[in-house]
Amino acid sequence: MVPGHGRGPGAARPGLGRRGVPVASPELSSPPSVEQLLLRMTALSHPVRLRLCRHLARSAYSTGELAQAHGMTAPEVSRHLGVLKRAGLIITRRRGRYVPHQLDVTVVARLGGDLLEGVLR
Repeated sequence: MVPGHGRGPGAARPGLGRRGVPVASPELSSPPSVEQLLLRMTALSHPVRLRLCRHLARSAYSTGELAQAHGMTAPEVSRHLGVLKRAGLIITRRRGRYVPHQLDVTVVARLGGDLLEGVLR
């Protein structure tokens, strides 16, 4: 057992399953609407936004950092981030002038199940 953590080796962290895969939180139990699913799938269908998501899944980055990493202008990245944010796929937290964006991994992990549920409704 790790001192001070209260759980033994192999124990899942809160919000994560046994293999580190995000699990749905109880407060997120209501399924998204078909329109919300369409918005999310459309947002992820663009190759640039998908590349940005892969980057944002690893850590939080500002618009400028993403622009530099992907060889784009900040306004281009900002437009793509706006689409991802409206789709509910990224989390943005302002820290003074620094505005880091990060992929909401829990929402993305639920997307397949939510899509299936939306189709079967």
